[in-house]
Amino acid sequence: MRKILVIGIGAGNPEHMTVQAINALNRADVLLIPTKGAEKAFLADARRDICDRFLSNDACRILDYAVPVRRADGSYEDGVHDWHHAIAAIYERTLANEVGEDQTLGLLVWGDPMLYDSTLRIVEHVRAAGRVAFEMEVIPGITSVQALCAGHGIALNRIGLPVEITTGRRLSEGWPEGARDALVMLDGVQAFRTVEDPEAEIWWGAYLGTPHEILLSGRLSEMAETIAETRRTAREEHGWIMDTYLIRRPASESEEGAA
Repeated sequence: MRKILVIGIGAGNPEHMTVQAINALNRADVLLIPTKGAEKAFLADARRDICDRFLSNDACRILDYAVPVRRADGSYEDGVHDWHHAIAAIYERTLANEVGEDQTLGLLVWGDPMLYDSTLRIVEHVRAAGRVAFEMEVIPGITSVQALCAGHGIALNRIGLPVEITTGRRLSEGWPEGARDALVMLDGVQAFRTVEDPEAEIWWGAYLGTPHEILLSGRLSEMAETIAETRRTAREEHGWIMDTYLIRRPASESEEGAA
């Protein structure tokens, strides 16, 4: 039976590759690399760099595919649904036409497949269609969350307190109910500027794990505009940006006592 390896490749540094991920890379007969146009060529190039460094299986073929553009009209959920099904069709065609019945397809996933990545959902769309039978194995990877905390030299959680992991779109709709600490990913709207707590602190990072990495931290009320300007300048320079940040609000006396 065909097999799909969903391989977490880390947050941008080739040295984030685990031994398990390197071994999985070399078990693949076909590796599929997504391309997102000239602006995000770095993301495809980083995957190719990983293959150049760690792929020793000379028989493995590397195939590129153009990632479909997600439509912006209609609801967000409908746009994502259609986008996922368009990518699933590419995976299915690749399995049927490029991967033999006893061969393995490798998908190189930025970060870790379980955290704010849709590859596993897309693969399940292929399985649900039922036209190509396959097994799946998932290889975990280092996330931007880990790279952010390592870069700043901080622990993700405070003692006894939870951390809400959310998106910029959700944060822009309001602070997570009951949360003191929020880790924010996929923020295209600079939602940190909507947090009005004067005591809140932020640890922000962009291009984590890459040579372009930027780290900023401090009191949110004092850093928000600096981060916004840094983000704007970096996006103009590179044509794209991926950033992640942790915001901490002061814990109440009862929470500190419980901790």
